[in-house]
Amino acid sequence: MAASNYSLKVNRDLLDPKFESYRLSLDPIPTYNVELDAAVEEVKLKDTQYTLEHMRAFGMYNYLHLDPWYEDSVLFVDCKGRVLNLTVTLDSALGKPKEVYRISEEPGRCEDHLCSSLSLTSSTWAALSDGSGHLYLLRTGKRGDGSHVKWEPLFVEDTGEPFTILHSVSHVQAGVHTVEVLLLRIQKDSQEATGSGYYVSLEWITPSFRFKNKSEKKYEVTKRRLLRGKSVPHYAAVEPQGKGLMVASEKPFVFTHVDGRPVELPEPQVMEAEKIEPIYFWQQTAEDITVCLRMPKGLTKEEVQFRLSSDDVSIGVRGFPPLLEGQLFASVDPEASAWVIKNEKSLEVILQKRSEGPMWPELVMGDRRGEFVMSDEQAALIHERLTHLTSEDMNGNPDRDKPPCNSQELEDCDGYPEDSFTLAHFDEISLKPTQVVNLGGHQYLFTVDVDPSEMPCLCIRHDVDALVWQPRPSQPGDMWEHIATFNALGYVQASKRDKKFATCAPDFSYASLCECFRRTFIYRQPSPVETVLFNRKQGRQVGQVAKQQVASLDSDKAILGFRATNERLFILTSTNLFVLKVNNN
Repeated sequence: MAASNYSLKVNRDLLDPKFESYRLSLDPIPTYNVELDAAVEEVKLKDTQYTLEHMRAFGMYNYLHLDPWYEDSVLFVDCKGRVLNLTVTLDSALGKPKEVYRISEEPGRCEDHLCSSLSLTSSTWAALSDGSGHLYLLRTGKRGDGSHVKWEPLFVEDTGEPFTILHSVSHVQAGVHTVEVLLLRIQKDSQEATGSGYYVSLEWITPSFRFKNKSEKKYEVTKRRLLRGKSVPHYAAVEPQGKGLMVASEKPFVFTHVDGRPVELPEPQVMEAEKIEPIYFWQQTAEDITVCLRMPKGLTKEEVQFRLSSDDVSIGVRGFPPLLEGQLFASVDPEASAWVIKNEKSLEVILQKRSEGPMWPELVMGDRRGEFVMSDEQAALIHERLTHLTSEDMNGNPDRDKPPCNSQELEDCDGYPEDSFTLAHFDEISLKPTQVVNLGGHQYLFTVDVDPSEMPCLCIRHDVDALVWQPRPSQPGDMWEHIATFNALGYVQASKRDKKFATCAPDFSYASLCECFRRTFIYRQPSPVETVLFNRKQGRQVGQVAKQQVASLDSDKAILGFRATNERLFILTSTNLFVLKVNNN
């Protein structure tokens, strides 16, 4: 995997540094219940599916599918192989889910079959997997007219191995209709002597419409690409026109085969790491930051190019590209900041923090060319805080009767997310990553479809907040746009130890989490209060309040599916489909 060459640009206008907390609201949430004629096809993990990746891919699978083209319409597959659709128009008059397609009367199952998976490709197409290795491309017609027309299979292929569908899109170019489908498998790695013994495979296949002869026309696979990695991706989606692929994963993926032919991978070069001299050095206190940049000897102040705003900085020499440029980690006060030339060969910059106290982990977002220098006072303070963790003994464990931790006994889930956690964009032609974002230290929260004509959005934790990012593959210079923020949701969700699914409304009016059983938490965006409300501690009037609501389902069954629309939450168990009326628009 290529080194990180891109950083996500936070829109600070969408952050609220004055956000206090969510206020618990006891307002009831109308809840409606639809009893299912047959149970949802839930597949339990087998003894051979013991790894953390099996649990992430199949044990935490969301069995409920939201139709982004038609509002308040959801689909799922039951144990009879029926694809069922429920479209809500009036909550108090919910009908039974309607059958739109049946895989088979008695679906034959292979030994390692998985749950059926569905991806709504466009407003008139869908991709379906039966969990046993068969891929169906279905022409659905316009699904939102309420007629529930039966879907027509126009392409069926037996791939030979079970898989789940991660994403699919369709597009028309030069009069040819093409479907892009992304499949996920976890396969045994016979060459691996250590580790879990499995690897993750992504197969990107492209069926296209072809005229076989004058009287026969059909869809045929025109291209197959295989990617290989060691972790189940948190996010994987194909661009709307099929020109690229985006993957967010804790361990990198690489293309291995195209149309059955191996992709030549560059041989890893084993060499001693070359030490690169940093371009700048920086120190910080709770109040300010000092940056020292190396400059050409004999530099005059007229030759210095210096530009500073509250969120961005650009420093360089006139006539040359900037030495340091980009978005600052946090805001500064330009009026209280200054620079001075030292010894005619270095530039010293003093940046005054706008918010005193928090320490910055980096100076410029994504810039790794500098070196942080810790002051003697800071080093002494850290040493003092860590003294209680040290000992003169080789094993300073006060519990002598207990053996020390054995790292070989640790599971994959015991490890902290690695620095290799990245978001990468792959070019369809070169098969190489063009943009790579280092997400180390940023927890991935959920994926949500906001605009069906765009790629799915990513929600990632940033400090205590949850930030929603919209991929823009047509804008290489600004490929991921920060479009929404859920205040403190990153912090709040971390306290939910039994959390299973998370999502948000497409209009970002609320975010929601659910536990494995019963409980659902709803976090609304701040809204104006109807009465006068004062903050007693600060002695000021409160104009907006963010509400939290809790709903408990009348069911002891495990939650298998969880989706949100602008007005409703849909929650699926093995025997019931619950509809929660969250907003009245």
